[in-house]
Amino acid sequence: MSEAIIVALITGGLSLLGVVIANNKNAREMDAKLDKQQAINAERIEELTREVRKHNNFAEKIPVIQEQIKVINHRVGDLEAYHK
Repeated sequence: MSEAIIVALITGGLSLLGVVIANNKNAREMDAKLDKQQAINAERIEELTREVRKHNNFAEKIPVIQEQIKVINHRVGDLEAYHK
């Protein structure tokens, strides 16, 4: 082989090696960023889940409270009628 071909092959091989190394580094960095973002998203989902549970508990209590208010209003009305 001629000297120019050998130099071209070595240069091409080293360039390819540089590209592979750079791509691997970039892939690791992206994986780290994705892992961090997934952890943040998981925490946000947990927080939203806690908030939804609080809301659901409150929503379950409202009809009970409304019924209790009806009973109290009826009893107050009975007391007012009794004292007149």
